[in-house]
Amino acid sequence: MEANEMKKGEKGAWISISAYILFSIFKLTMGNIGNSEALKADGLNNLTDVIASVAVLIGLRISQKPADENHKYGHLRAETIASLVASLIMFTVGLQVVIDSFRNLYNPVEERPDLYTGGVALVSSLFMYLVYRYNLKLSKRIGSKALFSAAQDNRSDALVSIGAAIGIAGSHFGLNWLDSLTAAIVGIIICLTAWGIFKEAAHDLTDGFEVKLLKEIEETINQTEGVKFVKNLRARLHGNHPIVDVTIFVDPSLTVIQSHDITVKIEDNLRKFHNIHHTHVHVEPH
Repeated sequence: MEANEMKKGEKGAWISISAYILFSIFKLTMGNIGNSEALKADGLNNLTDVIASVAVLIGLRISQKPADENHKYGHLRAETIASLVASLIMFTVGLQVVIDSFRNLYNPVEERPDLYTGGVALVSSLFMYLVYRYNLKLSKRIGSKALFSAAQDNRSDALVSIGAAIGIAGSHFGLNWLDSLTAAIVGIIICLTAWGIFKEAAHDLTDGFEVKLLKEIEETINQTEGVKFVKNLRARLHGNHPIVDVTIFVDPSLTVIQSHDITVKIEDNLRKFHNIHHTHVHVEPH
């Protein structure tokens, strides 16, 4: 991801932060005025989401730092760490939503909220869905996993607000249990989303790599003119950038220059067919 694309990623993070601050203040205010515990809880949830979005922003900022003496490959993995942090915050919020929903299920609140607070939750849900779509599209365009995590968080908050609206409507018309049931379902969805982000980030940080893609890379290398066969192939992700290390066998009668030309062809093919810009090729005689 180039510097210009990372700046676009920062824009997405700032949009999330601004939306969360705005809606947390709005929901907490309207929740207090309209006597809605669900809306106030939704507003507090948005306050915690500010922390997750800030973590994403910090990760994007750090990942832009150039290579230095202690980080020869650069700082791109800061973005993956940001995804990890965001997933942990999401999981904590989702778990708290589930716990609170079961607590309220056994101890229902009899006080009825004003119906307009449900409208506030629905407007918030619509706006957060639009933010989700924007960040999702942007994250795919620039290849940012941290921004993708932020987009999933945006979607989770849109779902939470829908759950709050349903719960408010149910409480207003006497169906107090509907609030808790909806909140529990939403909380589980948030936890599952967080787990998916955490699992992918942990996989990348432990140098995991997709087996199918590795086989496609090996096939591309084997089809390169001059390569007898691939002896050893390894790949890992540094942020969103694949790094490939491969040992190939070539005709032992080739000159150093001819062998080098084969490695250049391999690098060109991987760049062309797999968008891989970091390849290290070791040549051995067959």
